[in-house]
Amino acid sequence: QVQLVESGGGLVQAGGSLRLSCTASGRTFSNYAMGWFRQAPGKEREFAAAISWTGGNSYYADSVKGRFTISRDNAKNTVYLQMNSLKPEDTAVYYCGMFVTKYYIGGSRPAYWGQGTQVTVSS
Repeated sequence: QVQLVESGGGLVQAGGSLRLSCTASGRTFSNYAMGWFRQAPGKEREFAAAISWTGGNSYYADSVKGRFTISRDNAKNTVYLQMNSLKPEDTAVYYCGMFVTKYYIGGSRPAYWGQGTQVTVSS
């Protein structure tokens, strides 16, 4: 089916930046919305950002708006999450996902998930 492989996680100090990448295979990447979710220890997996099939529409949770930017390069089958001004509360496992729609629908979950990548923000 679909395979999503993430990279770019790591340890960063508060105020720093990271860029996450997720590369897809096994499906026509450019036809579908993509998203990023995160899960902190002991908490539910929560929506962070999503992007429509061509990159023309982006969606963000209030908690990351103004600090994170989602983008995609359909020629490379890759979606990115640029994370700036990181805070300790951003510490989580970050998952990319592929939806079955061309646009993100609020509250929906991806049909396919990546393996997750750890982001740790120290104070």
